[in-house]
Amino acid sequence: MKKLVLTGAGGRLGSYLREPLTKMCDELISTDQVEDLGKLYPGEQYIKADLGALNEMETVIDGAEMVVHFGAIGDEAAWNAILHSNIVGSYNVWEAAARAGVRRVIYASSIHAVGMYPKNQRIDTEVPHRPDTYYGLAKCFSEDLGSLYWDKKGIESVHMRILSAAQVNNARSLGTWQSYDDVIHMVQCAINSPVTGFSIIYGVSNNDRCPVDNHKASFLGYRPKDNAEIFSEEVLANSETSDPSDPGQMCHGGPFASVKIGFSGTAGMNIVQDKKEN
Repeated sequence: MKKLVLTGAGGRLGSYLREPLTKMCDELISTDQVEDLGKLYPGEQYIKADLGALNEMETVIDGAEMVVHFGAIGDEAAWNAILHSNIVGSYNVWEAAARAGVRRVIYASSIHAVGMYPKNQRIDTEVPHRPDTYYGLAKCFSEDLGSLYWDKKGIESVHMRILSAAQVNNARSLGTWQSYDDVIHMVQCAINSPVTGFSIIYGVSNNDRCPVDNHKASFLGYRPKDNAEIFSEEVLANSETSDPSDPGQMCHGGPFASVKIGFSGTAGMNIVQDKKEN
């Protein structure tokens, strides 16, 4: 490709995607709201832009062949904040993509679009939405937006419902973990696949305890290699007994399923902020 756009380039997952994406195109436009992204990779350009401003997204996306959309508030938050970045922001990305003639949008969706399903129900990629928060609701909106823009405007999209792409340090993550290498592999598959139409895929590694059914997305060629079971002995030795009355332990959305709407879901997740330093 000549030009590829990555939103959310200043985030933790974006930091791992930047270098691999530069090897897939002549020019990578990385965008976020941070003042300085730091050292840029060969072929990478940084443009500071607000997802909530359509004119800024048009400037960033103009001339691109595909957009990898990882930009958003990455946690539950107040409605107005989610509306601006995660809902209006997604509309602006897709609308700017349509105006620029972009072929495909690869979107970082989330398990939280279906987070209120109980864990003992092994859900696939076709279950109806069942969000656990405003954050999850915004993911539902963006998935439906991608479906609409495929049906009406012919823009392909791959919606990657990431379960938990962070270090394995709790019992839930033994099933939900997606390693950074597998995140990169998943994005590369979404870009390289000859045809995707509108597709949903779960972002999860090859875990023995994987709680979702991903077989309907196999045509994309995503074959995760890592398995969280290597961490199980240490994690389970330090885990408390589960509480079957706690939605945070019994639902796919984890802590997001038990927090009050508008309040942080990641606050109780002990996520290690191991952003890649280039």
